[in-house]
Amino acid sequence: MLSDSRLLVLLAAGSLTTMAGGVVAPILPEMVKILHLDPRFAGNLVSLHCLTIAITSPPLGILADRIGRLRVLIPSLILFALFGMAGALMNSLGPLLVSRGLLGAASGGIAAASLGLLGSMYEGKARSQALGYATSTLTITGIIFPLLGGLAGAVNWRFAFLLYGLGLPVALLANLLLNQKQPKQTLSTPRSTKQQLAEVLQYPQIWLLLLIIGLNSVAMYAVVIYAPLYLKQTIGAGTILNGIVLASRAIGAALVSAIGSRYLAQSLGTAKAIAIGFALMAVTLVTIPFLNQIGWILFTAILFGVGFGITLPNLYDSLAGLAPKELGSSVLAAATGVSFLGQFLSPVLLGPLLNFSGMEGVFYGAAGVTVIAATLLFLPIR
Repeated sequence: MLSDSRLLVLLAAGSLTTMAGGVVAPILPEMVKILHLDPRFAGNLVSLHCLTIAITSPPLGILADRIGRLRVLIPSLILFALFGMAGALMNSLGPLLVSRGLLGAASGGIAAASLGLLGSMYEGKARSQALGYATSTLTITGIIFPLLGGLAGAVNWRFAFLLYGLGLPVALLANLLLNQKQPKQTLSTPRSTKQQLAEVLQYPQIWLLLLIIGLNSVAMYAVVIYAPLYLKQTIGAGTILNGIVLASRAIGAALVSAIGSRYLAQSLGTAKAIAIGFALMAVTLVTIPFLNQIGWILFTAILFGVGFGITLPNLYDSLAGLAPKELGSSVLAAATGVSFLGQFLSPVLLGPLLNFSGMEGVFYGAAGVTVIAATLLFLPIR
């Protein structure tokens, strides 16, 4: 399957969404220092795109189903590059936040259209495998892009923003390769699209899966945000060690998501496989406060990544299986929006626990979120 040039282009396009925050995070301290930004608000430069992706993904998914997914994907890739590189020209917080918000909106279009194309190009086991590859690619690029941003920013912080220009060659490749392969969509009228989507959104199981995907993101992002802070407090971990720990989490997810998650779903059933993934995430979250040796910390991070790598592709595949092919972009874009909304809400929901039970309470709270998500899988909803 990886020899399919169409799939490679879609994986490259989808992976750019991880660049939105990953490129800026390593250079944020330098930007705060040089531009004299208020630290209380500068952190929004890293997280604002999650909110705008969450807002724009669903309507752009509907638009992609209506006018054609490539007609949304290619302009979104171009705008992604332009809005991203524009950050190199900004010198104050306000314009930077505007450009970051617009970057997130373009990322929402990329996510909606690329997932819709993946869902329509493949069926059954092939679709499960394609979504697994997508999860692995997102995880791996979630490691690579921060490293590239840090290297470029080491020369000059403005150079890191130039990495967003990768959207332009990906747009060119999408235009050359996907245009030749993709049949034109044949939805009759905008009204028929609305009617079909309204019928699909009446399924309680779709809303349940969207809720579970959001809870999954809340728990996952708790590790991304709070694990480095906790390791800094307990063992004095520096940026390199924290990077290695987060990379171990991502590697665990990448290793299992493409093949292992599909095998578990076929052997045990999708719901049981997802529940096992949530169980691994819960166990590792609970054990984090008891670890102070780097070997056990890395092992736990990998195990957490394995759990996340089991849950995410199976949740997306379950959702794709419930949606008609012609509405794949709309439904999967809603899942993307909910996922990024969960990331944005993770510190909002779990952060207050710091005042009551310290950092340990945050991890226990995140573990509780995974338990709730696993329980919802077995509600008797048709």
